[in-house]
Formats: sequence, structure tokens, C-alpha cells
Amino acid sequence: MKLTRQVQRDSRKGLLQHLILQAIPAPSQLMEAGIQINPVGVEMWQASWAWSLPLIALNVILHVFGLVFINEKVVPVLGGAMERRRFVLTFAVIMGVTALLATVLHALEAAAWAAAYRLLGALPDNKVAMLYSLSAMTSYGHAELFLERQWQLMGAVEALNGMLLFGLTTAFLFAIIQRVLSLRNRGR
Repeated sequence: MKLTRQVQRDSRKGLLQHLILQAIPAPSQLMEAGIQINPVGVEMWQASWAWSLPLIALNVILHVFGLVFINEKVVPVLGGAMERRRFVLTFAVIMGVTALLATVLHALEAAAWAAAYRLLGALPDNKVAMLYSLSAMTSYGHAELFLERQWQLMGAVEALNGMLLFGLTTAFLFAIIQRVLSLRNRGR
């Protein structure tokens, strides 16, 4: 009985593979029909990576320095607020300022990508480049803007960069909250 079911599954799987292969034309058939398989070309993908990887490194370094600055200049204000009666209000204001500064960091990082898009001629003007960059970095993706075909991989890589940067920001904000709450609990 088990062997019969296995044979039935294998024959259905084989039939499915056969149907899929019949529905998808072979690369030689596409080329005969004048359809390019890789219209962008390997060189342009390499160029996208060549521009994208340094931008990721630059943005992560900028982000880390920015978060360290925020940690050293803004967060210590909370230390003095531990004994005050209005601790929660002070904590909320400091977290708001910290989030605002982190947002400025993200905007600067999006501007670096926008500048690269303009330099490459991938987008027509600065406003469009900044809007596209913010849309890609946040993975919002609803702006009706598109990079020139040969640079479209950069938009996807920028989204990857945005995930890394937002992850760093989230971890940083969480660490601040944890540190403040542990200090507050020790003081009680």
C-alpha cells in the first residue's frame, strides 16, 4: 500500500515537472525569437554592486558614529533625571529627541544614495533621487519612481542597507530603554 502511494506521488511530481518544462521555453527558443535573456548584462550588475557595497559600508560607519554621538551627548541627560520627580516626562522627551536624531541620520544616509543615483544619471533630479532613495531605504516602495534599468539592482541593495540601518537603530533604542529602566529599578 505504501509503495503504491509513493509511486503515485512520484508520477504526479514527474507530470508536474513535465508540464512546467513544456510551459517555459528553452533559452535557445527565446534567443531565436529575438528575446534577450539578460538585457541588462553582467557588466551593469557588477557596476551596481561596485557602487552599492561602498555605500553600504559608508552608511553603516556613519550610522555607528552617529549613534555613538547620540549615546555620549544626549543619553547622559537621563542620568541626572533619575532623581527628579518628572522622570517619565524627561525620559519621553529624551527618547523623542533620540528618535529624531536617528531619523536625521537615516535622511543623511538616504542622501548619500540619492547623490550616487544623480552622479550615475539613474534619476533625473535631486528631489526625485531623494524621494526614491527614502522609498527604497524604508522599503516603502509606493513612489511611482524607477531607476534607469541598468541601475535597478542598486535600489534593491539600498533596501537591504535600510534594513541593516533600521536594525541598528532599533537595537540602539531598545538598549537605551533597557539601561534606563535598569537604572531606575536599582534606584528604587
